[in-house]
Amino acid sequence: MNREVLAIRHVHFEDLGSLEQVLGERACPVRYLDVGLGRLDAPNPEGPALVVVLGGPIGATDDAAYPTLKPLVAFLEKRIAAGLPTLGICLGAQLIARVLGARVYSAGRKEIGWAPLTLTEAGRASPVRHLDGAHTSMLHWHGDTFDLPVDAVRLASTPVCENQAFSWGAHVMGFQCHPEIRGERFERWLIGHAHEIVAEGLDAEQLRADTVRFAPALETQARSVFAQWLDTLPTTCS
Repeated sequence: MNREVLAIRHVHFEDLGSLEQVLGERACPVRYLDVGLGRLDAPNPEGPALVVVLGGPIGATDDAAYPTLKPLVAFLEKRIAAGLPTLGICLGAQLIARVLGARVYSAGRKEIGWAPLTLTEAGRASPVRHLDGAHTSMLHWHGDTFDLPVDAVRLASTPVCENQAFSWGAHVMGFQCHPEIRGERFERWLIGHAHEIVAEGLDAEQLRADTVRFAPALETQARSVFAQWLDTLPTTCS
């Protein structure tokens, strides 16, 4: 059986991070499809054991400006309809929400930096329980948000963004936040988002210091989340 994990990546530094470590421990091969380089209409949506759609700085509904969005949405529609494991992070979660019929829109302010999650009762009963603010802080980097899709379950929130994590059925999960981040790779985020950091009046040194402080605990907790979620899936990576 196919054990491959397909990661759809929009910018090179927003990769699978700690999730890739978990997949490596399970001997699940990872293939990246880099948006803008690979054809999004080429992969079989039902082929991979797991599909992960990663983050990026574009809007999930900016189809006119970014023609890669339509084939990616079509891919996700087929994947989710087939009942196959699908994970979205940041832009990926927004795209999944869109596919499930929810509205995606500006949050009114950007949420960038480290802040803890508040879990719902459902979140505390799920693998996301490891991300409770009592255990770890969380990296946020987004300006858009989305409504909770019909039949989805909210798992975590922050004051800025009510829908930080959700599940839909047993096979779909979305994170508006970035549980996958690895501290040793964060400098690439600061370089890649240098213009946004200046435009928002943020302090790169503070973001760097906060990452040194909070990332080690998040990496440990996130690996537990990803491992336990994979264990719930009917795939060969479980």
